[in-house]
Amino acid sequence: MPSSAELTQEESTATRQSEAKAMASAASKSAAVLVLLVSLAGVATTVDARFRAMQWTPAHATFYGDEATAETMGGACGYDITAGYGADTAALSSTLFLDGYGCGTCYQIRCVGATACYRGSPVITVTATNLCPPNWAQDTNNGGWCNPPRTHFDLAIPAFKKMADWHAGIVPVMYRRVPCMRKGGIRFAFQGNPHWLLVYVTNVGGAGDVGEMWVKGNGGMGWLRMSHNWGASYQAFRQLGGQALSFKLTSYTTGLTIVAADAAPASWSIGLTYQARANFK
Repeated sequence: MPSSAELTQEESTATRQSEAKAMASAASKSAAVLVLLVSLAGVATTVDARFRAMQWTPAHATFYGDEATAETMGGACGYDITAGYGADTAALSSTLFLDGYGCGTCYQIRCVGATACYRGSPVITVTATNLCPPNWAQDTNNGGWCNPPRTHFDLAIPAFKKMADWHAGIVPVMYRRVPCMRKGGIRFAFQGNPHWLLVYVTNVGGAGDVGEMWVKGNGGMGWLRMSHNWGASYQAFRQLGGQALSFKLTSYTTGLTIVAADAAPASWSIGLTYQARANFK
């Protein structure tokens, strides 16, 4: 990340707070929390519960890591190369990262208003996989690009180079949050030990995020609420071995809940990843 550069747009705390409120309002309007409604005639009607793209908003973007993107793997969300997000990823400032609940969210970004921007202002789509931490030793407008309340994207180099000349270091952008288009169901990567199950959640569609999660074995137990560990991981302190496992997930943004039934067989093992049939829209 560059240590200094001239900003082409001025950002203020009031503006950032206003944008945050607008995004929250847009999220609540774009998501249908109920999947089923009953009409006055008593007939059940299905509701379109798909997450919708939000409005374009100004921000800035830098880059980190190298062409191999090794430094962009893992990080504050805990994703590795098996997560399948490739090089089109971004580290978010804490304003968007939301203590890990922003992991897995998707954004469209385009460079605007700078000579470094490529002609036509091409749009890139990235997945949030890391945190861009504050740098309190630097001024917010001169090096401390990810200091709150700034909305900032620190992109993997290959993603940055799709929209702008990397020699610029930092560029003004317009961004909007969009639905995550995933193939197949949600994936659950298991870590832990016989008494503690830690699950990394990836390939989440729709809003891309997970706000709450439960697990249930087929041995007669009910739904066990899992606690948020860090990034995109949830944990359960229970012996669950020898049981087929189902998961219930609630989106952080939309409040929509789905069940990934029998996501892992009774023979599941620590260190393996299992893919369910269910996913958010």
